Amino acid sequence: MSDQLSVEFAGEEFAVAPDEVFTVGREGDLAIDDNLFLHRNFLTIRNVEGLWLLSNVGTRLSATVTDTGGRVQAWLAPGARLPLVFAATTVIFSAGPTTYELTIHAAEPTFRETQPPFADDDDGLSTIGDVPLTHSQRVMILALAEPVLRREGTGMSELPTSVQAAERLGWTLTRFNRKLDNVCDKLDRAGVPGLRGGVRSYATNRRVRLVEHAIAARMVTRDDLPLLDLEHDNAVGLADD
Repeated sequence: MSDQLSVEFAGEEFAVAPDEVFTVGREGDLAIDDNLFLHRNFLTIRNVEGLWLLSNVGTRLSATVTDTGGRVQAWLAPGARLPLVFAATTVIFSAGPTTYELTIHAAEPTFRETQPPFADDDDGLSTIGDVPLTHSQRVMILALAEPVLRREGTGMSELPTSVQAAERLGWTLTRFNRKLDNVCDKLDRAGVPGLRGGVRSYATNRRVRLVEHAIAARMVTRDDLPLLDLEHDNAVGLADD
């Protein structure tokens, strides 16, 4: 049936009835975590005249919504809503230092994905839109996204602090923050939202927002994780010379 929809989170699957409103948050149909940074009611899913809609009913948090291939991405701000047209839609959001990922499955999607026959780039740079990433910028993102990438399936992950990520790479904190500044500036100029903020919230928010975008856009993947040990060994070796 075209009205069949389900939500997958942390190994559990929840059926969504077309005549009801499905709620995600600290409370509701999917009570995902007792995290005080998370809204009691954050996201809702409902069927309106045959079209499934995902709505952000929170007041502070936003979510990154993407197809499973990472080719289409949207930022769902408070008060916004999006149609769920893909066979599988990934929703990534952060509350405090914790990042959550859930997947929404549609039995009969409105839009069917196709893979364009693009050749793989092999120029030593990883590119998202018009933003090239150097090796050091890429491993910096990997150090922040490592807990999410190592997690099996959907669920929640605690993101490392800048100090922890710098230690993972064998870098100084100054070097790590400089790379983080550069990447956030690049993506901000490319139109990626959420990487700029107030003085008090900027340091934390840019890390979690960067991880959300990087995971959703497939800027880094699990296959890239071995680069972290290589970078750490190289950095420590240079320091010992």
